[in-house]
This record gives sequence, C-alpha cells and structure tokens, in this order.
Amino acid sequence: MSDQPHLLLADGTAMPAFGLGTWLAKPGEVYDAVRYALEIGYRHVDCAAVYGNENEVGKAIADAIDAGDIEREELWVTSKLWNDSHLPEHVQPAIEETLADLRLEYLDLYLIHWPIAFRHGVGFPEAADDWLTLEEAPLEATWEAVNKLKEKGLTRQIGVSNMGPERIRALSSVGETPAVDQVESHPHLQQRELLEFCGEQEIVLTAYSPLGSSGRQNRSDDEPPLLEHPTIADIADDVGATCAQVLIAWAIARDTVVIPKSVTPSYIEQNLAALDVELGAGHMEAIAAMDKGYRYLDGEFFARGESPYVASDIWR
Repeated sequence: MSDQPHLLLADGTAMPAFGLGTWLAKPGEVYDAVRYALEIGYRHVDCAAVYGNENEVGKAIADAIDAGDIEREELWVTSKLWNDSHLPEHVQPAIEETLADLRLEYLDLYLIHWPIAFRHGVGFPEAADDWLTLEEAPLEATWEAVNKLKEKGLTRQIGVSNMGPERIRALSSVGETPAVDQVESHPHLQQRELLEFCGEQEIVLTAYSPLGSSGRQNRSDDEPPLLEHPTIADIADDVGATCAQVLIAWAIARDTVVIPKSVTPSYIEQNLAALDVELGAGHMEAIAAMDKGYRYLDGEFFARGESPYVASDIWR
C-alpha cells in the first residue's frame, strides 16, 4: 500500500484522509475492528459519544499503543458532542467523559454533531420537553464553549457536522472557523456547492456514509442502490477493484476525508487497499453523472412528533 494521503487544515495540520468509521459498530465487535485496523495500518478513527462504543474503542487504542502497533502521536481520533450537551456548561464535561472512555488526554478533532439540541441527559427525545430550540440553546454559544476546549488543550482541532454555509458563517463570527465539516457524501449526494464553499474557507470536508450506510435501521425500500449501482460496478471491473474500493477512491480523489465503517477483517483490509485504486477522468465523469441530491439520512428522525425542528432546515 502506498503512503496514506493527508489533507491540510487551515493551520497546516495534516489530517489523514482515510479512516475507520465506528457508527453502527456494535459493542463486542468494535474492539476487534479497531484493534485490527490499527494493526494493519489505519491511523484515523472516527468516533462519537452517541455511538455508545467509545469505551471499547478506547480499550482497542490503548492496547494497540501498549503493543507497539502505533504511537499516540501517529493517530488521529475524532469524536463528537451529542445534542444533549449543547448548553455551554455541559460542553466540557461531555468531552471529558469522551476522553475518559477513549483513554486519551486529548482529541485530534471534536465536532458539534448536529445543529439540534436536546435537554441534558436525553439520548433521544420522547416528549416535547425533551427538546431544546436553537433559541434556548444557540449554536453560537455552544461553539464558543467548544473553542475553549481547544484553548485548554482538550482537543487539537474543532469543527462541525451536518451543517451548511449559513451555520458555518454564523459560528465563524463568534469563534474560529471550523476546521472540518463532516457530512453525508457519496455519488448520489456529491455536495458540490458545500465542497466548493469549504475549499474557499479552508475547511476540510469529511464524507460519512460513503458506501451508502446499508447497515442502518429503518431503510426505505425504494432507496437508490450505491454499492450495487451499475456505473460503480462497471468501473470496479475496469480498474480491478471492489465497488466499495471505487467509492472510497472517488472520495479521496475529490480531496475529501472518507471514513468507511466495517467490523469485518476482510473488508477492513479491502477498504485500506482502496488507497491504491486510481480512477481516470472518464471514471470520475461517469460518477459525477450519478448525483441526485439523495440523502440516505434525511434528518426526518429529528422532525417527528413534537419536535420543534424541520428536517430541511438542518443543513443550512
């Protein structure tokens, strides 16, 4: 495998452009997945408090360091602030809990997970008073508190997730510009305008669900295929790769960070080997034609029942 690609953040910090996603990686599986990934050469792990598995991820990281597979300085670890900790007084305790679970003294990147707020202690709202509006928990106040985490050395970089230019501009007016914006991105949702905006602002875009997130619950029967899409399959045959490898190579070729999730050793290996897959101009043009603005995670789960939120407003 060739040297792993990195993308430069605004301050010159090099962020690995390829990592292991841990969303939907179940407790009991995620330890082995992270441990194996680090052993074979992964140097970036993407986590979040709400995934419910940071303790196992942390044990895998600690064991990999103890075994000499990796040094902490070689590793990039991202985590995210959950929606119930947006009030300023809850921000530092949230990252401290994450650091304790991950057995780390600092994160490399800490993101505001969603532009959605819950009452503190709520995993997911079940009643009207479980929600907080953005008037009650302004994102600007949350961002100011996140900036202080960097000043205190609890995280090296700070950023956002699931946000568009309007929100990013608002946050940048009260603190530093987010270093990273992590959003859903794949050939059916190519995020061209957001990617252009991020380039202008020296923000790195991280693509989650790059393979279509086929393992999540509540999938729609009429979702457009991604891993089985004929265009992707034809390119895979042409370059001698798997469909997943083509999707990862495409994300890397666009200068985005990509974080495919797997707990299967053979897929963990194959995903890493995607870094050696080269796509030609014709391949990139064919994939560009697949864009349909389709979200596999449409945000409707934040707009049901007595929610004060509208799904279409999330990514502003």
